[in-house]
Amino acid sequence: MSCPIIIVPARLASRRLPAKALADIAGQPMIVRVWERAMAAGVGPAVVATDSAEIAAAVGAAGGRAVMTDPAHASGSDRIAEAVAAIDPDGAHDLVVNVQGDEPLVEPEAIRAAIALMDDPLVDIATLGVPAEAAERDDPDAVKVVAAATGPGRLRALYFSRAAVPWGEGATIRHIGLYAYRRAALARFVALPPSPLEQRERLEQLRALEAGMRIDLALVDKAARGVDTPADLARVRAVFAGQGKK
Repeated sequence: MSCPIIIVPARLASRRLPAKALADIAGQPMIVRVWERAMAAGVGPAVVATDSAEIAAAVGAAGGRAVMTDPAHASGSDRIAEAVAAIDPDGAHDLVVNVQGDEPLVEPEAIRAAIALMDDPLVDIATLGVPAEAAERDDPDAVKVVAAATGPGRLRALYFSRAAVPWGEGATIRHIGLYAYRRAALARFVALPPSPLEQRERLEQLRALEAGMRIDLALVDKAARGVDTPADLARVRAVFAGQGKK
């Protein structure tokens, strides 16, 4: 039986929206809202991994746990690998779930859907996909995935791209950047050097595919977008405000 732990990587620096992890959303910093969603999944503990004392303090004030990590990390996967090694050196947690720190509307059901894919022992990494909207097909900021069906709502990733793939008529799948890793797969992944396709597409999941690792996807009907811009933040604040009125 699996024993997951959720790690939420968060750093204070942000190019398009400075200090967004601490942006107020209905009276709480955004990182606290993400942590609350992670806890609501009910799959195991949720811990924030950060390079910022301010973020750690905000999480602690809300009753959560944060662990400090190296500010030089190039990616969230490197940060969660350091965090889980510090939190769980004996390996009690065999699955590590990476929930992005800028997704305060992440659905607990989506977290559980990714973890459910790990019932197949051949899967190294699990993630999510959603049917892409027409405008997203040619949007390089909307990452697409080419995948083969392996069962109802389950797919095996063949390639990820910022381009409009696959070519021709038919549905397009947008990738959702939530990951569940087997502990050994995470350790292997972060030890690998950046791969040629990863560097070309600027998508680190291609490093895993180039190394022969298996990534499966759960296909969900809809998924909330993360917060990258002031407009995104305004949209999320409006959602929380509407929930407060119910």
